[in-house]
Amino acid sequence: MKVTTPEKLEQLIEEVKSIFSLHLEKNALRKTPERYAILEEIYSRTDHFDAEALYIHMKNQNYRVSRATVYNTLELLVSCDLVVKHQFGKNLAQYEKSYGFKQHDHMICIDCGNVLEFCDPRIQQIKNMMGDILEFDVRHHSLNLYGKCQKTYCETRKS
Repeated sequence: MKVTTPEKLEQLIEEVKSIFSLHLEKNALRKTPERYAILEEIYSRTDHFDAEALYIHMKNQNYRVSRATVYNTLELLVSCDLVVKHQFGKNLAQYEKSYGFKQHDHMICIDCGNVLEFCDPRIQQIKNMMGDILEFDVRHHSLNLYGKCQKTYCETRKS
């Protein structure tokens, strides 16, 4: 599902809130406004982000969330498959929303850290074929390609 309109975004946020609520109930965890604010903020974003950047952004938007709440909520969202955690070769974990979005892969610039997403149906075909040949039930995959992006992009990111 590609979110293109405010109505679709609102519908998506309601769906993920419902999934998150069920996860919290199932695990006897509290449904706090802060947790839902973090979820909404993530699903309003269009980029990959790290926990610290999310925390700072939310503080700058006058949300009353602690750093610990952001980190703990991210882990809860990962555990219920609403957010994916990536380790792109650095010591810094990056996250992205996952519910309602198609499988994709990443190219990561080793100079500036820029993350580009791409989708190629041949990767899905290879995944299916190898699963069949090796009698392996592939549930998900991750493909990260590391290299250097165009110098002009790297230069603008450093400024």
